[in-house]
Amino acid sequence: MGRVLIIGAGGVGTVVAHKVAQNSDIFTDIMIASRTRSKCDDIVKAIGNPAIQTAQVDADHVEELVALFNTFKPEIVINVALPYQDLTIMEACLQAGVNYLDTANYEPLDEAHFEYSWQWAYHERFKEAGLTAILGCGFDPGVSGIFTAYAAKHYFDEIHYLDIVDCNAGDHHKAFATNFNPEINIREITQKGRYYENGKWVETGSLEIHQPITYPNIGPKESYLLYHEELESLVKNYPTIKRARFWMTFGQEYLTHLRVIQNIGMARIDEIDYNGQKIVPIQFLKAVLPNPQDLGENYTGETSIGCRIRGMKDGKEHTYYVYNNCSHEAAYKETGMQGVSYTTGVPAMIGAMMYFKGLWKRPGVNNVEEFDPDPFMEQLNKQGLPWHEEFDKDLEV
Repeated sequence: MGRVLIIGAGGVGTVVAHKVAQNSDIFTDIMIASRTRSKCDDIVKAIGNPAIQTAQVDADHVEELVALFNTFKPEIVINVALPYQDLTIMEACLQAGVNYLDTANYEPLDEAHFEYSWQWAYHERFKEAGLTAILGCGFDPGVSGIFTAYAAKHYFDEIHYLDIVDCNAGDHHKAFATNFNPEINIREITQKGRYYENGKWVETGSLEIHQPITYPNIGPKESYLLYHEELESLVKNYPTIKRARFWMTFGQEYLTHLRVIQNIGMARIDEIDYNGQKIVPIQFLKAVLPNPQDLGENYTGETSIGCRIRGMKDGKEHTYYVYNNCSHEAAYKETGMQGVSYTTGVPAMIGAMMYFKGLWKRPGVNNVEEFDPDPFMEQLNKQGLPWHEEFDKDLEV
């Protein structure tokens, strides 16, 4: 049905490639590209499909991307590279006439700041070019927005309260490791918290607000309020929302290591001088921490991510909880990657599938909740991320 180019050969890129290859009726021609071509070749070898092409590209450079796009001629690019590279890839898509999908919003290299304004600014250019750009099509952001859209379509006249809850109850048996790119992960967690309430954003200290939340098949886990990018688009697209928050679980050992990393300056994102060389401490830390791609083999337990929603339907207040639990062991058995990579990579593939089926095709820059959620929700059940619903129960938050 279509030609797809995957940019990025990390854990998420590996999952995307596996899932794209599994759906050969949709994805007829596949290329994987990254800064290191050998990583792409390793993925192809693991999948066992020599028809998948690979290429080397530096996603920081628009001209390299345009040259690759013009050679392979993909209909859509799945961007699972670094968030710093979103804008160069979007620019290249415009120049080469290619549609675009990513899993995380743009973030400037020199500031831990998450905001959609940079990418939303491309809306008119994509619209005029007749190209579709799909933003934030991982799990959170991604499925969290689709869950919200599904709830709004089927169960609520007005959504008033939204809490996105993300629990990783897995054990990778390492003293300290992050489940995706350490630099991005630590930047995200150590910034100040933020949530939306009564038409304005409320700022909190980093991981200042926390409470136990009970997760299905897992039990109660201490959950910490932090800012996540999908909150920005969801309160824009669902203006009846009075309060929107994002919660994530962290173990005490992880938080202790994180506090030490911050206290000794290893979380710094500015350059320092070391023996006459400029280095960024957090990038050096990334080099010595375990590679998230290598965690899967011994990872046990599961993730649980969902939306807890309260609102009105036919004049009555109702609650709704929709979630997915994902086994790290099952994810590794299928793709060689752990569950956090799996829960991000599968939705990215489904989003591209929605585009090729003509179901998510709208010129301009779009967040996932702006499309029909129903066919996406159907594919989640078919592609390894089945979801579950609970109605009119205590949401705890």
